[in-house]
Amino acid sequence: MQTTDFRYQRKRLIETVRGRGITDEVVLQAMIDVPREEFVSDELREFAYRDAPLPIGSGQTISQPFIVGLMTAAAELAPDDRVLEIGTGCGYAAAVLSRIVKEVYTVERIEDLARSAGARLKRLGFHNVHVRHADGTLGWPEQAPFDAIIVTAGGPQVPPPLLQQLRIGGRLVIPVGDERTEQELIRVVRRGSDDFERTNLGGVLFVPLIGQAGWHDDKARVPKSVPSQNQNSRAGIRPGHSNALRDVAEPFESIETANLKPLLDRIGDAQVVLIGEASHGTSEFYRMRARITKALIEQKNFDFVAVEADWPDAYRIHDFVTHKDRPEPHAWEAFARFPTWMWRNEEVLDFIHWLRDFNRNRRAVRRPVGFYGLDLYSMFTSIHRVLHYLKGVDPQAAAVARERYGCLAPWQQDPATYGRAALNGSYRSCERDVVQMLRDLVARQVHAAVNDGEDLFDAQLNARLVADAERYYRVMYYGSDESWNHRDRHMFQTLQLLRRHHGDKSKAVIWEHNSHLGNAAATQFGRRGQINVGQLCREEFGEDVYSIGQGTDHGTVAAATDWEGEMEIKSVRPSLPESYEQLMHLTELNQFFLPLTKSRDQTLTSRLAVPRLERAIGVIYRPETERQSHYFEVSLTKQFDEWIWFDESSAVHPLGTQKLADYEPWHPFAAIDR
Repeated sequence: MQTTDFRYQRKRLIETVRGRGITDEVVLQAMIDVPREEFVSDELREFAYRDAPLPIGSGQTISQPFIVGLMTAAAELAPDDRVLEIGTGCGYAAAVLSRIVKEVYTVERIEDLARSAGARLKRLGFHNVHVRHADGTLGWPEQAPFDAIIVTAGGPQVPPPLLQQLRIGGRLVIPVGDERTEQELIRVVRRGSDDFERTNLGGVLFVPLIGQAGWHDDKARVPKSVPSQNQNSRAGIRPGHSNALRDVAEPFESIETANLKPLLDRIGDAQVVLIGEASHGTSEFYRMRARITKALIEQKNFDFVAVEADWPDAYRIHDFVTHKDRPEPHAWEAFARFPTWMWRNEEVLDFIHWLRDFNRNRRAVRRPVGFYGLDLYSMFTSIHRVLHYLKGVDPQAAAVARERYGCLAPWQQDPATYGRAALNGSYRSCERDVVQMLRDLVARQVHAAVNDGEDLFDAQLNARLVADAERYYRVMYYGSDESWNHRDRHMFQTLQLLRRHHGDKSKAVIWEHNSHLGNAAATQFGRRGQINVGQLCREEFGEDVYSIGQGTDHGTVAAATDWEGEMEIKSVRPSLPESYEQLMHLTELNQFFLPLTKSRDQTLTSRLAVPRLERAIGVIYRPETERQSHYFEVSLTKQFDEWIWFDESSAVHPLGTQKLADYEPWHPFAAIDR
């Protein structure tokens, strides 16, 4: 459901780069003019406008856009300049330079890359770029002197030949460092024949500069994974600190026997507990989340569970666990759309049977514990539920609602297409109709709450979902950040309505992905303007919220390769060396709780705050592009209060879509057919 409007994505990326401090409008315009998607392989095109490096083959990468902007701006280029670039790669940075200066000369040591970059630049019309296959550390003496030299690989020192090929007043920008994993970005200005002025621009991480005046082949240690080029080195914590993690971790033998008392003590009086997961298809995450939730309900009187699921589907479960008897059984299947396995699995079934039994014994004393959905994808099921409610209480209002919602009827099979049609003007927006429908239902509050309060609340939440979903499918085409933020705001606002419905002091357990529940402000996405449920909860509830993340190193997971694709049981690759998961793996502990904000070792807590990579597998898992599609940079101790680790994990056990009578024990997912 991501847009393929690369022009818009390019502009959004430039705003991200601008927000990180690159304000040279000439450089930013050059980056807008160059189509980065043309410089990566077809399978990586969808990631072209993430502010991250991407692999281009031969152990090399296309540089992170921010770094391209930073180095280009640091070179202080003028329109008549002649520029030398060392490390052509795929040609992207050279193309950006070509939009600013008169001539670009670029040298690449790997012959295949030089050949393909030259052909690509020629095909795309960058005719003022000249590509040469040679040792870049020796420069291009025949074309010297140069007004500027930019080196896109890290060397042990500034190569002397490059200094001599710089004209007086010329600028050279290069990563330099004694260690090939710790470098500083240096700008050198040639003030005289032997007078060079140096400025340190910050920490970076590049592939090694190999050649006669750089690293030698036998000593170059090319990173096994794509390096993340940014101004903050990750050197603040190393794998050796896993020994310190072992001292703080609380290991357990099994989920069923794990001692939860220390965790519950740390949760204390928190009224909102967020329990995340690193994938939507891992059995251990679901089972541990259920175990903790049972303890919160039994020992701390939590009032409801809210999950990353569609409202009407989850409300089927709510009816089941609260023993709601309806005169008309549901004729539709819950969680029948992609991804069916996310909630329709044996792990969830075990929990909801437990919750039903718990509520049977609780009903005479307290209000039963509810089970609700927070998400907004079920636009047309929610329309059906609103119409069903109004048909029973006010047939005339039902007729009005049917007419209003009819605006969306043509798009029932593909609501995302509605968003594009509404934006380009080929179809009118349905916003006014669905918002008015919501207002009408909210206005019924006082009149109808006495007789049908629960059903009215259900209808109101469905109407709110329709209104927010209609907007979601329109803002989706503005870009991923806008649609993400709109969706998470909807989920947070639904949580607020649920707490108000259950009472201002009600206690809630939230089940969602780590990426929704960990504080977005502590992630690379938060730096570019994304928010999430975790951040909104932290801002709203402060110390009354406790957030828990879960992770794994390797094992199996239930996931698809593409959206709407078939579920597969896939192998999870071992974690990347520069990730938090690798630190956990190096403890050699199979599974443990790790207190973060309430750790007894505050030195370790501060070290864990240094940004590293964290893996996120949703309903899609593509191991072949794992670094680009499933890892992002976070500060773990600012993201979560607690971390639960499973070194090896296994896939969830999905339930089929058979009729209720065909399954034992019976379950509330299928349509009732009896």
